[in-house]
Amino acid sequence: MNMGLVEGKVPHALLRGLLSRITKPGKEVIIGPAVGEDAFAVGVGRTVLVGTADPITFTPEHVGYYAVNVNANDVATMGAVPRWFLAAVLVPPRFGTAALRGIFDEIDSTCVALGIRLLGGHTEVTSGVTRPIVVGAMLGTVSGKRLVNPKRARQGDVLLLTKQLAIEGTSIIARARKSEVEHILGKRRAARARNLLFKPGMSIVREALSAVDTAPVHAMHDPTEGGLLWGLREISLATGLGVEVDLEKVPIYEETRAICRHFKMTPLGLIASGSLLIAVPAKQAARVGGAIGRIGLQSTEIGRLTGAGLRLMKHGKAVAFPSLKADEITKVCYK
Repeated sequence: MNMGLVEGKVPHALLRGLLSRITKPGKEVIIGPAVGEDAFAVGVGRTVLVGTADPITFTPEHVGYYAVNVNANDVATMGAVPRWFLAAVLVPPRFGTAALRGIFDEIDSTCVALGIRLLGGHTEVTSGVTRPIVVGAMLGTVSGKRLVNPKRARQGDVLLLTKQLAIEGTSIIARARKSEVEHILGKRRAARARNLLFKPGMSIVREALSAVDTAPVHAMHDPTEGGLLWGLREISLATGLGVEVDLEKVPIYEETRAICRHFKMTPLGLIASGSLLIAVPAKQAARVGGAIGRIGLQSTEIGRLTGAGLRLMKHGKAVAFPSLKADEITKVCYK
C-alpha cells in the first residue's frame, strides 16, 4: 500500500528499507549509510575521512549560517575536525541579487569562524523551489584512534546533553511568529528566544572536540529534526542499544517551554540543533562534563544506554514514549 509522506525526515522504517536496497560499500568504508548515523567514515591511508550532506529547508532565514553549522555538526559527532564545505544554492526566479550575495557572505563568514574552507558547489535559479534552499556537504578528518564509532557504545554508558532544548526550533518559531511570541513572552524574552540561534548558537563543534580530547567517547549525536525524541531513537539505532532518560533532568529553556505550551507542542519533539548527545563510560562522565564546562558550555547527565528499548522516566516511573509523525515545528510553521 502506497502511503503519502508528511513533510520532514523520511520515517526510520522506510529509510531502513531504502538503504537495504543499495549496493554495499567497500572494505575501506568504516561507517557507511545507516539509519541513525550522522556521517560516513572512510579510511584513507592513516587518516579517516568523515563526510555528510544535509539541506536547509525549514526556514528561509540565515540559510547560509544553518547550512554550514548543520553539516559541520554532523562531522564533529564522529570526532572529526570539519575542514571543507560544498554548497548547492537553489533560489526561485526573481530572487534578489543582494539577497543571494547575503547567502554567500553568510556561508563564507560561518566557514571562517569554524576554520572551514568553502571549496565549491553549484548555484541555480529554478522554479522547482519557492524559497532559497542550500544543500551542503561537509568533509573532515580524524585519526582512526579518535574516530567516534557508535558501535563501540556499551550498556551502562552515561548519556550527556549539552546546552538546553531546543535552540533551533525556539529561534525559528520566535522569528516566524514574532508578534505572537512577543505577546507570549514579552519583547525582551522574545528577543532572547530569537537570538538563541546565535547565543549560545547552533554549533556543537567545540563541545564535541572537547569531549574526544578528554576521554574515550563511545557515541555522539546531534538531535536535529524530531528533537530529542527522534535523537534518542536514532542514537539507539546507531548503537544497537536501548536508551533510558529521566525527563526531570532534561534541561529546556523557559522560553521554549512557554512557546510550546502556547502552540500545544512538546519541547522534546522540537528541532534541536545546537545540543549534543554524548555517550561515555560512566567513570568518564564527570571528566567530559568538566571539560565542556571549562569552555563555557552546559552539559547535563540525562540518562544512560541500556540493553534494549526506549524508556522515559518521570518521578521514578516509566512514561509512554511519544510517537511523532513529524517535527513539532510543522504545527506552527508549515500548516
